[in-house]
Amino acid sequence: MTERITAADYRKEQAASQGADKGRVRGTKRVTVQGISFASKREAKRFIYLRDREAKGEIENLRLQVPFELQGRYGPILTPKGKPMTYRADFVYFDKTINAEVVDDAKGHATDVFLIKKAILAAQGVEVRET
Repeated sequence: MTERITAADYRKEQAASQGADKGRVRGTKRVTVQGISFASKREAKRFIYLRDREAKGEIENLRLQVPFELQGRYGPILTPKGKPMTYRADFVYFDKTINAEVVDDAKGHATDVFLIKKAILAAQGVEVRET
């Protein structure tokens, strides 16, 4: 025999079971490396790789979580609350081998929001490299 519960109790159970993972993309888990917290293992591995390239002198000025304000034709694109919308790049660095600044994002799965923001940045002249 099955137990019957109310709709309110069912919603509470669902919310409790999804609590910690709510908002995470494709089951990623936060990881801490060298005292820095990363959104996924992929991002942490990319950081280690870039830190190694920086130590070898191939890249310089490695920065983490760099915000870029998204601009439209008539000024900043605003969120529903009226704040300027931003894209936060995982890594930005100067690559000496190609003599250019690189905006790098460690993605296992590109979300729809990311693809839209990437297209807006491309229109602004900023190319985002997915790794």
